[in-house]
Parts: sequence; structure tokens; C-alpha cells
Amino acid sequence: MRLFGKREVGQFTLIDLVLILLLANAVQPAMTGPDTSLTGGLVIIVTLILVNRAIALARAKLPFVARLVESAPTELARDGAWVPEALEREELSVDDVTMAIREHGLTDVSEVKLAVLEGDGMISVVPLDPSKVGHRRRPRARIVRRI
Repeated sequence: MRLFGKREVGQFTLIDLVLILLLANAVQPAMTGPDTSLTGGLVIIVTLILVNRAIALARAKLPFVARLVESAPTELARDGAWVPEALEREELSVDDVTMAIREHGLTDVSEVKLAVLEGDGMISVVPLDPSKVGHRRRPRARIVRRI
């Protein structure tokens, strides 16, 4: 986990999560299979970490790679009104987004200048009245899509 730097678990990208799952899955045969050598497990770990690092660097330097692996932000509400097409496309209910709005210190969508579903699943809210800016450092509003 320390190899990911100062990011918190909630700040992992989807690629980081996939890497952790791949590491666990790839190292398991090295520990329980017929070949229990340390070398085999280390080769797998180093290879996967280098691939993850290469993707992270490519994402930072090449815009088309970033577009491939990250989703674009989606406006859910603007100027006190919902954007119904966006809510439907992102499979979110008004209740889900209203919860995030309340966590930002607002009571209703009518107080929202802009609400955006960010690429990492967090909902950013900008109030119409700047004096009502919430004081929470990192609201916990993370949207989990229902399958």
C-alpha cells in the first residue's frame, strides 16, 4: 500500500484497485502451488507494479490515455435544477444526489449552482450563495452504482 504514495484508500483509481486484485490473484499460486519459490512471486509483483506505474505515467503525459482510463465529469444539477438526462445516464436517483447536497451543507437542489459527479465517484457541489460553502474537508458522498 505504501507504493501508492500518500493517497488514501478512497482515492485509489480503478486501475489501482485492479492492480491489488491482480497482485493477490497472481501471488497465490506462488504461495500455495507446486512452485513455492520466492523468485516467481517477486517477478509477478514487480511486473504488475511496473505496468501500473507505466499506465499512471502515460495517463499523466498523454491525454488520450487519460480519456481511455478515466471517466469524464457529469453535471447532475445546474442553477438550482436537476439535469434529468445526466441522472438517468449515470443511473442515479434524486435521493442519492440530494444526500450529497446535504453533506455539503445545503438543503435542496434550489441552493445549488452546480453539482458534478466526478470521475472518481465523488459529487462536487458549488452553492449559489458562496457564504454557504460547507466546511467539511472531504465529504463522504461516493456513489456506488447498483448492478
